[in-house]
Amino acid sequence: MAVQYRPWREGDELELLQLWGGPEGAQAEQSRALLRPSSVDPWLRCIVAEDVVGTDQAAVPVAAGYVFAPRLHNQRLWAYVEVAADHRRAGIGSTLLTMLRHEAGQSPSGISTLRAKVTRGSTGAAFAGSTGMSQIQRSRIVEVSPGALPVSEFKDDAGPQLEEAATGSVELTSAVTQWYNAVHQWDPADMTLGQAQQFLLAESTGAGGAVVLRDKPKSHGGTIAAFALSYTQTRTDEPADVLVGCDTTLPASEQQAAVAALLAMLVYQYPVQVEVDDSMTALATVLEPLLVSGSARVIGETLVVSD
Repeated sequence: MAVQYRPWREGDELELLQLWGGPEGAQAEQSRALLRPSSVDPWLRCIVAEDVVGTDQAAVPVAAGYVFAPRLHNQRLWAYVEVAADHRRAGIGSTLLTMLRHEAGQSPSGISTLRAKVTRGSTGAAFAGSTGMSQIQRSRIVEVSPGALPVSEFKDDAGPQLEEAATGSVELTSAVTQWYNAVHQWDPADMTLGQAQQFLLAESTGAGGAVVLRDKPKSHGGTIAAFALSYTQTRTDEPADVLVGCDTTLPASEQQAAVAALLAMLVYQYPVQVEVDDSMTALATVLEPLLVSGSARVIGETLVVSD
């Protein structure tokens, strides 16, 4: 086997996908989407490994990888490497990663630390572990069953209030931004109000609506204690995809109570899917007993690993 390396070029995706076949999981499918020619803005470097075969010395792409500088969470670079199954354990992946580390050392930001998303038990997770990368975060997709939590009654006109909110409102955007930055201190985003709109609340993200739980009526100075953003699904027979957050400046017990009350309303009749990082402590704490009791189940788990 004679292997050579070169930059990615148009048409490689067709040859590689024919050889690779379907992705190992949803995370691999998402990661493959960034395999493309190298670019300056956004900064990305992509390298392909070719196996030179046959009497005519034809070069066949068998592996590829990239390093990518994101606009958010920009204190590390994203990395991805995939090798065709029949070419693994031959040092191709390790060579690609070494070359990508060299490229990372020349990133415009000066940042060269790599991270990757992998699925527990996957070949990607095994490869990342063999290179010395270790887990820095766990993210789970959890499906919560209807009626999993007791529903609160909001009868007191001066007490907590549940209401719909416009995804374009400044108040909601501020609440989402504060929460997002707080729960991502392990991988700082420094998200601005504009970026929250762009990446989480704009119609282009699939955001279809929002509900908020106030500690008391807005007319009495009530503020948002918890919020939920729903995202449209391509399949209507699947549970709604919902992002749940809260005011992280509240005491931990109040954060949990607000999240539980809001989630209970969301699953009153229908199941929902929520994504929860271990750093989202209020939501994680509410979900844990539901997972133990069987009122919720993990349908996907992703690990973020880093140098």
